[in-house]
Amino acid sequence: MASTNFVDYVKTFCRSGAGGRGSAHLHRDKRTMKGGPDGGDGGRGGNVIVRGNRNYWTLIHLKYQRHVFAGDGGNGSEDRSTGADGEDVTIEVPLGTVARDAETGETICEITQDGESFILVKGGRGGLGNWNFRSATNQTPRFAQPGEPRVERTVILELKVLADVGLVGFPNAGKSTLLSVVSAAKPEIANYPFTTLVPNLGIVNYRDGRSFVMADIPGIIEGAHQGKGLGIRFLRHIERNSVLLFLVPADSQNIHQEYNILLNELKQYNPELLDKKRVLAISKSDCADKELMAEMECDLPDIPYVFISSVTGTGLTELKDILWKVLNE
Repeated sequence: MASTNFVDYVKTFCRSGAGGRGSAHLHRDKRTMKGGPDGGDGGRGGNVIVRGNRNYWTLIHLKYQRHVFAGDGGNGSEDRSTGADGEDVTIEVPLGTVARDAETGETICEITQDGESFILVKGGRGGLGNWNFRSATNQTPRFAQPGEPRVERTVILELKVLADVGLVGFPNAGKSTLLSVVSAAKPEIANYPFTTLVPNLGIVNYRDGRSFVMADIPGIIEGAHQGKGLGIRFLRHIERNSVLLFLVPADSQNIHQEYNILLNELKQYNPELLDKKRVLAISKSDCADKELMAEMECDLPDIPYVFISSVTGTGLTELKDILWKVLNE
């Protein structure tokens, strides 16, 4: 996905349709002078619906659609004719989208499956015609119900990328390079911090035609939860990942310390992220010999780890094996 086209946050003003007015008509024709009430009901107002669509990857198609209005219901009429229902409006979103109320912050729904739908704003109910109010003591009711009014709501749509493995690391740790080597993704790669400004997805091919999805998010630095660097804007994308793959370069001064810093930033953002399965990959290991690797192994976190090099391909097969095993545990 092109970086300039990646949109993962949209605020939209939604308005449902008003319900149609019920009819208070009394039947009259040349043969019947007092035929009684025959007013029909009003139609319901249109709903604003959000629906998952696996063909979308970002929210860019909604970036400039700041207002979504559903149709009003039709009024009831004579001969007990019911008004037409208002036209529904469906907002297509990529899988992994969360809808929240902009005023209260309340989560309205989460769309994670293709075709899954939810009513964001419900249309107004149509009013009842006077046919419904006839009785033995009131045989000619001359009143009917008005339709329920429109409902307005400002909704925030946030995309949380769905992936099996999420890459976590400092800037220039080799995350984008790894993704470009193990998948067909083409993220921007350069020798300066924060090359990656938006998440990138890639499908990693495994043995016997199997595969899994890997997500690369922009680099995290110490203090990201306080807004430093790119802050926590993209951390929400790893909330849906099954496994977190921590990348720490072999030339780091203290691998264990950098891992703890990254882990702490995740904890400050959302403590539930600590419950996810974790794997450590020591990248750029082509610049370390076996003796140095042995020294590093003496002070590594107690999680599955592997030394890799995206340049030479060292350890990549072993990394895939570990990730596949952890994913299926």
